[in-house]
Amino acid sequence: MADGPSYHSRGLVNLMAELESRLIGTAPSPPLDPGIAASIPEAGSYVLVLFDGLGVAQLGRDEAGPLRRSHVATLHAPFPSTTSVALATVATGLPASRHGLVAHLTWLEEVGRVVNTLKWVDLSGETVSYDYSSVLPHPNLWERLRGAGVEPVTVQPAAFERSPLSRLAYRGARFEATWDDRDLVEATVALAAEPNRLIFTYFWPVDFAGHVYGLESSQFADSLGVASRIWEEITSAAPDHVTVLGTADHGLIEYAEIDKVLIRQKEFRGLRFAGDPRGVQVWGDRAILQDLAGVTGSELVEPLGLLGPDSGPEAKRRVGDGLLLAPPGKVLLPPGFDKRLHGYHGGLEPHELEIPLLVG
Repeated sequence: MADGPSYHSRGLVNLMAELESRLIGTAPSPPLDPGIAASIPEAGSYVLVLFDGLGVAQLGRDEAGPLRRSHVATLHAPFPSTTSVALATVATGLPASRHGLVAHLTWLEEVGRVVNTLKWVDLSGETVSYDYSSVLPHPNLWERLRGAGVEPVTVQPAAFERSPLSRLAYRGARFEATWDDRDLVEATVALAAEPNRLIFTYFWPVDFAGHVYGLESSQFADSLGVASRIWEEITSAAPDHVTVLGTADHGLIEYAEIDKVLIRQKEFRGLRFAGDPRGVQVWGDRAILQDLAGVTGSELVEPLGLLGPDSGPEAKRRVGDGLLLAPPGKVLLPPGFDKRLHGYHGGLEPHELEIPLLVG
C-alpha cells in the first residue's frame, strides 16, 4: 500500500493549523513543519486561495507559470483526496478521522443512505434532507477564530451561497458572494484590507474542466490560465499587511475508458458501496470482499488508518468494513459512481495527493 498522507507536518490540515495558531495562538492539530512555515511571512491578515483540482503535477503546464513560480512547498491533501473531505478539513482544522466527513460518497446511518456530500443527494439523485450545519464538529475553525476576535470570510460564487455544502462548511464565516472572476479578485483584495481577518477564496473551474473534458483539453488549459491570472491579480493588489497563500484540495489523474473497472457482477450485488472511485468503501462478508479485491486487482485495507489519527465516533460509524484501493492506472466504479468523467481522484497516488503551497 502507498504511504498515507501527512497529518503531522505537511498536510492541508497542518496549513490550517499554522494559520489558526498564528492568528489566535492555538489550534487542534499540529502546525506546519518549521522549515515550511518559515516560507510564510507573518501578517496581520491572511488570504488563502484554494484552487480546486490543482495538483502539483499540473504546475508544469505552460499556462500555470505564475502558480509554478510561487510554489514554495508540496503539501498533502487529506485522505480521501476529494473536495468535500478537504473542505471539511479547511473548515475544522481537523483530519477526516476527527471531523467525520469520510468520503465524497458517505454512508449516513441516520438516513440509511449513501450520500453525495457535495450535492447532498443519494445515489439515485434524490435530495437528502438534513441539518447540514450539524455535520461538522462544533466549534469549527471559523467559530474559533470569530470567538477570538478574528473575522473569517469566504469569497465564493454567488450560486454556492445557500448550497448544502456551503451551509455545512462555512458555518460561522461571513459569505461574500461574487458574480465573476473579476468580482472574486476585487472582493478578496478589498476584504483583506481590514486587519485580523482570514479570507478563504475558492476557485472551482480547474477541477470541473479536468473532470469533464480531461487534462489535455483546451478547456483545462484555459482554466489553468484563468487560475494563474487570478493568482497574479490578487497577489499584486493585496495590501502590504496581508500574506497571500494558495493551495488545492487534491490533484487529478485522467483515465481512458479501458481503465474504468465497472463492478456489476451478480455475486457482489448485495454489498454496499461508498467512498471514491480510487478508494471504494465496501460493507459485507469478509470473504466476499476478498473475492472482490481479487476480481478488481485492488488492495483491501482497513479504512480508518488512512483518515488520520484519533478516530472519532462519526468516522468509525461511517466507514466501510474494508477499503478497496484501486490499482495504479485504474478507477473502480460500483453502481451509483459516475462513469462519464475523464479526470478522477480520491486515492493515494502522488498526482492525487500532492498539492502546492503557494506564497504570493
